[in-house]
Amino acid sequence: MDITPVAGALGAEISGIDLGAPLSDAVIADIRSALLEFGVVFFHDQDFDASAHKSLARRFGEIFVHPFFVPGDDPEIVNIIREPTDTSIVGQDWHADTQMVPQPPMGAILYGVDVPAYGGDTLFANQYLAYEALSDGMKRMLDGLRAVNSDRLVAGPGHGRSDNRATKARQDADWRETYNLHPVVRTHPETGRKALFVNHSYSVGLENMSEDESRPLLAWLMDWGHRPEFTCRFRWRPGSVAFWDNRCTKHLAIDDSHRVRRVMRRVQIAGDTPS
Repeated sequence: MDITPVAGALGAEISGIDLGAPLSDAVIADIRSALLEFGVVFFHDQDFDASAHKSLARRFGEIFVHPFFVPGDDPEIVNIIREPTDTSIVGQDWHADTQMVPQPPMGAILYGVDVPAYGGDTLFANQYLAYEALSDGMKRMLDGLRAVNSDRLVAGPGHGRSDNRATKARQDADWRETYNLHPVVRTHPETGRKALFVNHSYSVGLENMSEDESRPLLAWLMDWGHRPEFTCRFRWRPGSVAFWDNRCTKHLAIDDSHRVRRVMRRVQIAGDTPS
């Protein structure tokens, strides 16, 4: 197994592994170690089906079932599809996945099934670095502060994000908002490092403040978290895989792949309660 960093902030490419084959406990431990060190790890030239994809995810934890995408045949899998006529995409704002639930996912494994020749890259941002680069005064102010995280910006009647894309979030009248309070700065349960934990898709306010009062600080923190020096960029090929640590990174899908079909398959891994 060879590990090659792809940027100064985060990200590494791993080669010499067939993710569709049975992997030893030692190899799984090495992948987890690389994930903890680099925040996101990438693989190329992989070929595995949905069953093997889920088996791989289970080596790192239980599968997390997404709560608001319209389910397909298998609720443990989210197929993220862009049709040539789509004018919007899933994940086009900087976000950590599904942050409004009590225990957000630990991570996700995304596989490129049908990838165009160019376009559709994914950006990742290191939230350890985002926190560590803050002033001491800002760190003191954020200590103990919690953010209100909700899915009302991305699902439910009237949000409109699914109108022009193939992969739909629930918009039916039976949908109910999910929201939870999580620390603005969380401590990673495995590394012990502190990371910013707010993002544009889910963080809507700060505890004990109105949304108007919250907005200036929250917006600044969310934008600060993806300064260029905290990021890396991944270019997809058919059979590429990205595996990111959702507890210390956020990511964004670049909407520049037009008039072509793109199919990605994602399995999320269950996480813990942020603290």
